[in-house]
Amino acid sequence: MWLLAHLACTDEPAKDSALVCEPGADYDGTTAFVEASAAWGLEDLAATGVRIDAVDVDDDGWPDLFVRKGNGVSGGNTWVLRNTGEKSFTALEVPAGRDGLRDGATWVFADVDGDGDLDAYSGLVDQNGDYSETSEILLGNGDGTFTLTDDDNGVRTGAGDMPYGAAFTDFDRDGHVDLFVGQYDYQQSRLYKGNGTGDFDDVTNDVGLKTKRWTSENLNAGDAHPLAWSAAACDLNNDGYPELLASSYGRSPNHLWRNDAGTLVARGVDSNYAWDHRQDWTTNENARCWCKHNPTDTDCEGVPEPELLSCNSDSGLRWNHDTDRDLYRLGGNSGATVCRDVDNDGWADLLTTEIVHWDVGDTSDPSELLFNTQDPDVTFERPGNEVTGLVREHEITAWNDGDITASLFDFDNDGWTDVWIGSSDYEATRGLLWRQTAPRQFEAVPTDVGVDHERSHGSALADFDRDGDLDLVVGHSSARCDGQCYDSFHVRLWENQLGGGNDWVQLDLRTDVGSNSRAIGARVEVTADGLTQVQQVGGGHGQWGNQDDLVLHFGLGDACTADVEITWPDGAVTEHQVTGGQLVRLDQK
Repeated sequence: MWLLAHLACTDEPAKDSALVCEPGADYDGTTAFVEASAAWGLEDLAATGVRIDAVDVDDDGWPDLFVRKGNGVSGGNTWVLRNTGEKSFTALEVPAGRDGLRDGATWVFADVDGDGDLDAYSGLVDQNGDYSETSEILLGNGDGTFTLTDDDNGVRTGAGDMPYGAAFTDFDRDGHVDLFVGQYDYQQSRLYKGNGTGDFDDVTNDVGLKTKRWTSENLNAGDAHPLAWSAAACDLNNDGYPELLASSYGRSPNHLWRNDAGTLVARGVDSNYAWDHRQDWTTNENARCWCKHNPTDTDCEGVPEPELLSCNSDSGLRWNHDTDRDLYRLGGNSGATVCRDVDNDGWADLLTTEIVHWDVGDTSDPSELLFNTQDPDVTFERPGNEVTGLVREHEITAWNDGDITASLFDFDNDGWTDVWIGSSDYEATRGLLWRQTAPRQFEAVPTDVGVDHERSHGSALADFDRDGDLDLVVGHSSARCDGQCYDSFHVRLWENQLGGGNDWVQLDLRTDVGSNSRAIGARVEVTADGLTQVQQVGGGHGQWGNQDDLVLHFGLGDACTADVEITWPDGAVTEHQVTGGQLVRLDQK
């Protein structure tokens, strides 16, 4: 049974002396996760989808699941699964329709009106304006149901709306939750400013977010509209203001905007987030075939012969010699970006996921970690997977990495962040788990003791059974099955087996300052045995809006107590001492 402590931030820091310190055992490679889908009722509930949020919609202390699979408005593609607190889920009976269980593609959660209940952004792809519904802000009623806001809400975009990712944030630190939406299909990504009542106004052009039409010049400069496949918001230079990020599909540049006290400055290319440094197009098998057949074309002299691709003609090659040598075409097909201080240096790093095909050579960016250089202007270094150990073996020659979703979390409570990447939609793809064994060094966790899940797409984290370790819910894609998919596409729960002892603490932050009662954007530092970890309270990330439990989980290693420093969204700083083995609620008054 988990313990709950409740500390007001105006109280003197204190420990709960009644708890006996029992450190957990160091991870020794034994079974870390078991699939518990049937035991928790997920097989019978048949909630199928790759868009997953693990949020406590009824605020009873147990994280629930919000699962959906479709873009449409026909109904039957969205599930709210309530955690009973007894290792099981039940489906909530929520009315369908615009103010109920609508089938928006992108969902993220925050308290936008200050009443303490979780509200939602439900983003609906409506490219042609032919749906009767639009993207909406839905105000939570505290029981898993929602009420539609007024018709003049600024997020109700309509025709041309392509919200492939969204993140709640407080970009100007005025105490009210704002909304960043990454738009696909050559659309302008949008920033909506909240006023604390649930209403939002579009401030995209007022704050420096505006991008340009697609031309080679604009794309190479990183100024063109992103083909956004996800959105994220996190403070990357420790000034308290969240940066905005939109990862892009189609080998177009990823976008990052530095936040200068509410004014956004484009830093995608200069930060090294737009694409990686691997730009030798002559490693592309398609380019080699082209130059083999067209040896007098520009720059074709000296290009090596293809090694694996059979190219009897130019037909069918994935190569345009006029444009594919441009800088922007040497980037990646980015699925998602996740923010977290991975190496415990106090600065948030990034994990990007990428779709990579076997024949494109070194120029297509792989999924990898980007480490923060601690530059106030925001820059990253990419040491590469060969250096960090995030490597994988491919079972087939014509392989494809379908990496779209990912999670960063400490699964073994040793105080160091581990990596989960969901690879999907292609033959022989699966979810991949790596454990951080030393700063910036990772080892693959074998599937027989880790997470054995094929074609993994969509993930969300929470300690669903509140036993002191993080569990993982994973979706299963139905794309390109060819008889190789599971019989059922229900989401699967992988229950962590490593809980026990007091080598962890969970922090539930609440504030009465402004309308952001769930403290989206707060920075939390936890120090135990000389090791300091940093996390930020997130408002959604990834493709279609994945979201982890708003309760932050910290592994404490061999320690059973920790010092906590919270920088609240308004800049106020409070300090606390906590004992492990507890979920602690901290209130800013």
